Parts: sequence; structure tokens; C-alpha cells
Amino acid sequence: MVLEGSVTNVTNFDAFMDIGAHHDGLVHISSLTDKFVEDPHTVVKAGDIVKVKVMEVDLQRKRAR
Repeated sequence: MVLEGSVTNVTNFDAFMDIGAHHDGLVHISSLTDKFVEDPHTVVKAGDIVKVKVMEVDLQRKRAR
């Protein structure tokens, strides 16, 4: 599923996205682009509106990846 969301937080290894679910979704650094990314801050920043593809939902831990 492809959704539009906004970046809520960026860390050294991933970014968190508000996709309209109860909890933010996680995008690992390796999934931010097709190219190697050393620092996620060079790709996205908090407040950016992006399209994200939901790859996995962990209902037990209430997480989306």
C-alpha cells in the first residue's frame, strides 16, 4: 500500500512517518532511497511530506515498516 505521510522525526538510522495510523511508521535508512545513504538527514527532514510504501505491519507490537 502506498500512502502519503509526513516525516515526524529523523534519527541516525531511520525516519518516522505519520501515515494516519495510531502510531508512526518506521522507515529504515536502507529503505529511504535506491542509493546508499550515510545520513538520513540528507534525504528527509521533519515536516517533509513524502509518499511511503507500507512493507510490513506488526499488529502484536503495533508497528508499521
